[in-house]
Parts: sequence; C-alpha cells; structure tokens
Amino acid sequence: MKIKKLTILFSLLFLSQFSFAQSSGASNVTLYALMAVGLFLLLWVVTSLSDNLLKIEAEKSGIDTEKSDIGIFPKLGSITAPKAPSFVKGKFHKLKKGFDIKLKGEASDTVDHNIGVTRFAIKPPNFRGNSPIPKVIVAQGDEVKAGEVIFFDKKNPDVKYVSPVSGEIVEVRRGAKRAITEVIILADKMMDYEVYDFPKIENCNRDDIRDAMIGSGLWTLLNQRPFDIIPGIDDIPANIFISTFDTAPLAPDHNILIEGKEEAFQKGLDVLNKLTVGKVFLGLDGNNKPASAFANATGVEINYFSGKHPAGNVGVQIHHTSPIRKETVWTVGVQEVATIGGFFLNGKVDLSRKVALTGAGIAEPRYVATHVGAHIGDLLKANMSDPNMRIVAGDVLTGQAVTMDDFLNYGDDQITTLAEGNYNEMFGWLLPLSPRPSLSKTLPGFLMPDFKYEADTNTHGEKRAFVVSGQYEKVLPMDVFPQHLMKAILANDIERMEGLGINELSEEDVALCEFVCTSKQPLQSILRKGLDMMREQS
Repeated sequence: MKIKKLTILFSLLFLSQFSFAQSSGASNVTLYALMAVGLFLLLWVVTSLSDNLLKIEAEKSGIDTEKSDIGIFPKLGSITAPKAPSFVKGKFHKLKKGFDIKLKGEASDTVDHNIGVTRFAIKPPNFRGNSPIPKVIVAQGDEVKAGEVIFFDKKNPDVKYVSPVSGEIVEVRRGAKRAITEVIILADKMMDYEVYDFPKIENCNRDDIRDAMIGSGLWTLLNQRPFDIIPGIDDIPANIFISTFDTAPLAPDHNILIEGKEEAFQKGLDVLNKLTVGKVFLGLDGNNKPASAFANATGVEINYFSGKHPAGNVGVQIHHTSPIRKETVWTVGVQEVATIGGFFLNGKVDLSRKVALTGAGIAEPRYVATHVGAHIGDLLKANMSDPNMRIVAGDVLTGQAVTMDDFLNYGDDQITTLAEGNYNEMFGWLLPLSPRPSLSKTLPGFLMPDFKYEADTNTHGEKRAFVVSGQYEKVLPMDVFPQHLMKAILANDIERMEGLGINELSEEDVALCEFVCTSKQPLQSILRKGLDMMREQS
C-alpha cells in the first residue's frame, strides 16, 4: 500500500512538472532531469518490491532474514563489518577496545614432563565463601589416593574437596585464628587413583550427573557468576561459558594445554550440556587458528572473538553473547572441562595440569606437566635467572605474589616472574628514562606495537585523588561505566551498583583498568568488596 501511494504521488508530481515545463517554455534540460529522477524513483520502487518479495520467500523456506544477509543488495552493515579470518566457522566478534601488554619471557612450545615436583597442596582459601576452618577428614601421616576426599566445608558438607595426587599427608598449615591455609601431600612416584562409579551420560539425567560430580569432588571445578563462587548443589545455570584462549600478558596457549586431552574435553562438554537448561557457549580465538578440539567441538554454540586484551576473558565473552541480568551462569576452564570429561570416561579424578613458566626471570620459559597445587620451589628450581624477582602465581594483572615455599592455587595455569621495582627513578614520570608498557601516547611505545618489554613492579607513581579520566572505558569492551561503578561501591550504594552492571564483572575484567589508572586505585579489591556486599544482600 505504501509503495502504491508513492507511485501515484510520483506520477502526479511528474505530470504537473511536465505540464509546467511545456507551458512556460522551460528548457529541455529541466525536462530530462525530471525524467531521470522519475526513472530513478521507478527503479527504487521496483527494487524495494522485489527485495520484500525475496525476503518473504526466504522466510517461507525457513531462513532467518534477520541474521542472514538476504536481499538484492547487501546491507550496509555487512559491507562495513570486519571480515573474519578464513578459519572462522561460527559467529565472529571484533572487539575494538583493549590493550595488549607485551612482555619478554613467553613460554616456548616445549612441555617438560619430568619436572620432578614432590609436594602438592590443596588450599581452602582458594574457594571463596567457605568456612575458614573446614572439616579435615585426614590427619598427618595418612596415605591418600589421587581423587580421595581431603576435607569438606561445614556450611555445605555435600561438596567434597579431593587430593590432587596420591601420597602422604605431611602437614596441615594454619594461619591467623587457626584457619587452615594448606593441606600438604608428599606425592608418590607412581600415581594411585581413587576409582569412582560413574553413570553413562547417554542414559542418565541431570541429577545423576550432579550426584556423581559432588561425590567425586568435581563440583568444585565449577564457578558461578555473579560472585565467582562454587555453585549450590541445587542451582541450575541459565548458560555455561568456556573461554578457550587467554589474552593476558604471557598467558599460556590453550592449544598446548589441551593437547592429548581432546576426547576428554569433548566428553566434558557433553556433561556440561546436561547441567544447564540453556546453552554451552564456547569462546574461540579470532586472532589465531584454534585447535581442532575447540573448532570442531559439538553440542556447543561457538563464538570467535578478535581483539586485544581482555578479549580472552570469559566475562567479556558473556557480555557479547548472552549478558547476565538476574540469572546465574557458570564458567569452566579448559583443563577443568577435560578433568570432568575424563572422569566420565574412566571414573578417575585426574587433576593433572600443564603450567606455563614465563617472564624475564625464567632462564628457560616453557610449559611443565604437573598437578593442581604444585610446589612453586620445585617448579622453578634452577630456572630462576635473577634472585631480585617477584614470583606471581598467575599473570601480572590478576596473579598473586608468592614465594618459593608456596604452592599453586587451585585454578592456576601460569607462573610469571618480573623484576622488583624497589628503586627510585630520576625525575619520575616527568622524564621516563626506561621503556615501559603504557596506554599513554606521551611514551614512544605506541610507535613500536610489537616491542616486548622487561617490566618491573614499580607503579611509577602513588595513589592519588580518584578523578574521572575516561581511561577505563578505552580498554574495557563492555557497555558498563567502571569508574561510576567503583564510586558507587565506595559509597555502598547497592541499587546503583546493580544498575551499573556489577553482576557482569569479575576482578580479571577490571584488571586492565587498574593497570591504566592514573589515580592508582586498587580496582580489583574495590570490585570484590562490592561483589561480597551484593552476595550478602542476595
């Protein structure tokens, strides 16, 4: 009807202009111009009608015209949209915001399977929200198998925590107020596994899988968002998200982490599909070709993400695929998925891990094959090139400073070393004398995007007034206002915190904001304060 009215209106306009041109003796140029305009409008009407008919026929054939570029002419968005690499087989997201911190000391592709770690520990403080003194059911001198229950939380006794290796319990370390900090195991040379009965996932329901995971300690591998806590045993997630790559500084290559565990990884995805009422989302690297275990995974929705850090953060991927509103979702790491899948293949809780030893302080940066909770000193023995180094369990943005006598945290897949910044710099920020990674264009680093720095822990400044600078929004590819959120947390304004999107964030998502912060604010600890506050109110 609209097209018919436009045609009639054009015809009347054309005839009136034509009559006027004849009666007034106008030049032929005016007549030809009007005829050209008329022809253009006629072609537009015919094209629009044909385009609509084509879409109608496409919808009759079951084609989604909203997602598909159906039409006579391509949409403007499809022309201007970034082109995906040839290896991309799913949805492609090009993230424009972010910042890569390139450091020296990237791990080589070799994996050392003979690192010789003798001690391992499981650390109750790694599990947020648990009682500081859990119920330990083993004693010093007891022999345990890999996968055997070590302790459980008094608040939630159904969820079990198991040993990563077989061996002898040699120490139960305590901290302030007698809180248990570590249960240390002297590992056997040959691993002896506790073997559990497990259901065939093809012939069981969600409750059967849940009970098997709870009894074997696998439930502790799951992480609930918001709040980053272990899910309740009766919780059902709206969706489950897995990121198969990491863009943090010197982060391990997940293609290497999954080598040899491809079957277990796919089995883990099948298990996770049984635990959610929604989908399992798999985030793949859109910058580099992912491993076939990721690219050819079945039963999942695959999304590729291309961009600078934090494109590899699962929180960023959640935001761009299915943002958290009022519901809860789960996240799982790549090696944790393989552990879950391996259990449903052979009944063993295999907490073996590949860990990247990285940083300028490592003589031979490489991967090592070990288990959860490995002793830091055993991992780094004879491989530290400089004693004036800070050891970080994790990456330099979100990791925890540790010593040679500490143990890896439950989810760590990386150790980073960097020089201690215990020095005063001449003229400070007025005249930066050493190269350093920085978002600021006042330093020449932006002219050398591929240059790798030998950074240290010096903050090159002190804590200042918390001013609005707009820096955070430049590096966080999410539709949130982190600076306003941080101030709402400091003001204990719960309603404003929720409205500003605190439930979508975790510490790793604001770590880069903390790095670029001129005010030197501890954004990660501020965010954790806000999340704990929200959890208490929920």
